[in-house]
Amino acid sequence: MKRAVWNAMAVAMTALLVAIAWLSVRIERESTRDEAQPADVIVVLGAAEYRGRPSPVLKARLDHALELYRRGLAPQVLTTGGAGGDPVFTEGGVGRSYLMSRGVPSEAIIVETEGATTVESTAEATMETAAEAAAVAAIETTTVTEAEPDIRPPEVKPATIIRVVIR
Repeated sequence: MKRAVWNAMAVAMTALLVAIAWLSVRIERESTRDEAQPADVIVVLGAAEYRGRPSPVLKARLDHALELYRRGLAPQVLTTGGAGGDPVFTEGGVGRSYLMSRGVPSEAIIVETEGATTVESTAEATMETAAEAAAVAAIETTTVTEAEPDIRPPEVKPATIIRVVIR
């Protein structure tokens, strides 16, 4: 009887280790997949800024957007984010300055500075993009954010294509 319990525990542990290994391989494959595709606008969701400098999270988003822009996947970048606790700087404005300092022309950058939350910024960005493309029937945007679901709202997925139809 004791031996049967040990055998059952060994089989269960082996199955658990195999499941963990399988899941690790799946995560690794998914994390290296490049799903970037052409869009009309790259939307960079705001994150903290420190006295005019992007936080590490915002910097990573801006660097990713810069890479997508340089690859020619979109002709414009839209940076979002309001003032937060800083009355002088906004996340969107800091993003604009950062991208311009790395060679993105000012006319290729749209800035949204009104949103206080990700949901508000996304709504404002959609309206900004729609206003910029008023003569276009539809536009597509690529949203740049990190993949960790615990630090972004579930309705905003990384590299999400948002289709805005203007009537």
